[in-house]
Amino acid sequence: MKKKSDPRHLRRAAIMQDLFSWQFKTDKKPRVKIAKIVNKLSVIDKLIAKSAPDRPIGEINRIDLAILRLAVFELIIEVGTPPKVVIDEAIELGKEFGSDSSAAFINGALGKIIKLRKIHT
Repeated sequence: MKKKSDPRHLRRAAIMQDLFSWQFKTDKKPRVKIAKIVNKLSVIDKLIAKSAPDRPIGEINRIDLAILRLAVFELIIEVGTPPKVVIDEAIELGKEFGSDSSAAFINGALGKIIKLRKIHT
């Protein structure tokens, strides 16, 4: 079992928090560590919208959205980390920072994204 003090978990938490903060000031240039993600938001948000059709992007809890954006970026764009690790980390971030339903929502959305990815590859 990984610990919350794991450097990779802490790095993901910091990136998710930057993404969350950036959502409130999108007119500002994003910080370096989230710039790659922000530059791919159109692709990322389309995938999130497909994976959660009952919740438009604007209605998704902003913490959940930041977590999903980071996870989708790692799963689809900056491939390298095993999908199981990315999903597990996203669920942990949802439990740590989100609401009671965040972990389940994130798990379901990312599961659908994995299925979509397998269809298109």
